[in-house]
Amino acid sequence: TSWVLEDSQFNLEKWLNENVVDEFALKENAAFFNGDGVDKPTGFLTVPQTEEDDADRAFGTLQTVPAGSATVIEQDDLVNLMMSLRSPYRMRGNCAWIMNRTTAAIVRKMKDADGRLIWSDSLAAGQPATLLGYPVFESEEMDSVAADSIPIAFGNWGAGYLIADRSNRMRLLRDPFTRPG
Repeated sequence: TSWVLEDSQFNLEKWLNENVVDEFALKENAAFFNGDGVDKPTGFLTVPQTEEDDADRAFGTLQTVPAGSATVIEQDDLVNLMMSLRSPYRMRGNCAWIMNRTTAAIVRKMKDADGRLIWSDSLAAGQPATLLGYPVFESEEMDSVAADSIPIAFGNWGAGYLIADRSNRMRLLRDPFTRPG
């Protein structure tokens, strides 16, 4: 009620806005990955997928790159995935890796032939870590490493997936004229 908003000991309106926005963001993020397109976005993991290359793949179908093993990720698998993206898309920027934290823990431990980690933590606050030169982002919506799963995604997200947000702020409208019921 307006009375509660005006007389509370802390800024209830701010708290409400922050919590509702956070909840919307969680649901929106889940839809970007797994949405069915009905009253929500179509998630990139729910569109048709194939192992076919660009020349043979139907428009709107995502390419998957199988790993050498269904339950183990090797460094070569990461390189194969990265290099499967055509050069014009890889060179334009906006490319990034996405994986969940369990998969990230596996990848963080990988080393090159000289014993150096291939995962580089950021040296600047607010900047993502990099993997093979590209930013890495974590999302719990991604699968863990298992048979018939997609544990890692790599792509030019600016070219391949459009998100059109109207506003990043929720507004609270107070109605002093109507009464409940």
